[in-house]
Amino acid sequence: MQDDRRQEALKRLSYIEGHIGGIRKMVEEDKYCVDILRQTYAVRKALEKLEGMILEGHLRTCVPEGIKGNREDEVIQELVQLYTIAGNR
Repeated sequence: MQDDRRQEALKRLSYIEGHIGGIRKMVEEDKYCVDILRQTYAVRKALEKLEGMILEGHLRTCVPEGIKGNREDEVIQELVQLYTIAGNR
């Protein structure tokens, strides 16, 4: 992963961790269920953005390098696996 993407990923992960801590506190304090669900939805969206960012980086760097490095079959298999995982959401 490129350094700038790594820093952005770490920043997003810190945000997600903080949000999860807030959700834990809401559950401990028996807050209103709908308010908790709004926060879990926000975390899920933040994770999806993180996944998209990481995937884009992978497609722009690792995939071309793998194909140039004569690892076409392995790269294609990895992409098929990712596609399968994403389709099972």
